[in-house]
Amino acid sequence: MIPVLDLTAQYRALKGEIDGAVQHVFEGGCFINGPNVHAFESEIADYLGIPHAVALNSGTDALHLALRALDVGPGDEIITTPFTFAATTEAIGIVGARPVFVDIDPRTYNIDPRRIEDRIGARTKAILPVHLYGAPAAMTEIVAIAQRHGLAIVEDCAQSIGAMADGRPAGTIGEIGCFSFFPSKNLGAYGDGGLLVTSSEKTAARVRALRAHGGSVKYRHEELGVNSRLDEVQAAILRVKLPHLDEWNAKRRAIAERYTASLRDIPSIVTPVEPPGGRAVYHQYTIRVEARDAVRQKLKDAGVETMVYYPTPLHLQPVHAYLGLRPGSFPVAERAAATVLSLPIYPELEESKQDRVIATITALMGPAARI
Repeated sequence: MIPVLDLTAQYRALKGEIDGAVQHVFEGGCFINGPNVHAFESEIADYLGIPHAVALNSGTDALHLALRALDVGPGDEIITTPFTFAATTEAIGIVGARPVFVDIDPRTYNIDPRRIEDRIGARTKAILPVHLYGAPAAMTEIVAIAQRHGLAIVEDCAQSIGAMADGRPAGTIGEIGCFSFFPSKNLGAYGDGGLLVTSSEKTAARVRALRAHGGSVKYRHEELGVNSRLDEVQAAILRVKLPHLDEWNAKRRAIAERYTASLRDIPSIVTPVEPPGGRAVYHQYTIRVEARDAVRQKLKDAGVETMVYYPTPLHLQPVHAYLGLRPGSFPVAERAAATVLSLPIYPELEESKQDRVIATITALMGPAARI
């Protein structure tokens, strides 16, 4: 079976460095908020070209604390996409706010900026675009809308570290950028991890306090906070991996280009596109096909693993039933949820396996196919 992702291949390539970094942490005896966390924050801030980076224990907490730092709370509304992972709206709900969904662009799967202004109301506090599958959202248009209406922007970059929008790194365009280091991400830890970045010293200071039980001084607590600290082991691992990120992303892009060149002329397949002015990092390589589930099963039978991200859009999830939305509310997102299929992609995926994926799909979906 060709897996959709193989994390062990990356570990084998870096085993000596990673094992040494972890052993150094164990021997040093400092496991929380120590030298590796501080160094990683500095190194990743330099990588992204932004003044402040705050390491956290998950991308979900990054989103949650971003909204806390912007004083989003009960009665506020946040504009976002219905086609993403639940953590995006989970963070909105945790602070007592309400998600206001906007349908997606059918080619990029990101929030459609042409539809945003119709959803802005008196209670709108911020726009929360998601750079889905590693492809940047239409940030030029989103920034212009936010400025016209006096709204903040929080970027959900859980899948997009290293992506670029109009020459700027994803996560550095809005007021706050939020990243995940879940193991499957382009830059993944060996456990949970997250990051919040900002150009605001005030915002960074508040989030640093919030992540440590709401206090900037030990045993003094200015507000109710949380325990959301990236541990030293994960920081040490991420420090080993960060220098390789650009190379890994380049390999992902190369695989994506091979897939697209081979599959784009098959009429029954819609291949992904990069937004104008954007550079994707292909956390996922996602096609659209009819009879998706049948295609997926036949690929599995032929030894090719695939995934569906995401089979049910957020407005149809039970957790958001209180919004009173029904099938047909966001037809583009619903159509995507029924037809998207993500193919194997990771930096270590050998060309021979890429060729097998391409050949298998072509045999199933080409002119002679019966699906």
